[in-house]
Amino acid sequence: MARMPTESRPPSILERILAYASLAIIATALLSFFATLIVGLNDRYAMAEGLWPFVYGISLIGLPLGFILLIALLIISQRRRRAEFRRGERQ
Repeated sequence: MARMPTESRPPSILERILAYASLAIIATALLSFFATLIVGLNDRYAMAEGLWPFVYGISLIGLPLGFILLIALLIISQRRRRAEFRRGERQ
């Protein structure tokens, strides 16, 4: 009969880096999206000048990148949990 390990190991440094990086990138992308939305509603011609195209680009690139990092974090953490389960099964 398989039993689950009673204590799981803490997340690895790679898992922590992926978690914080994805959180920071997604938060920045959402903030830039809302800033772009607010400025665009007030003056849509201002969106073509200055720093606003760059701010808009952050939201276009940041959200997919954050999603990819979340998928990578999910895969890495599931591999770690599967290895812990197999170790607990052998004991």
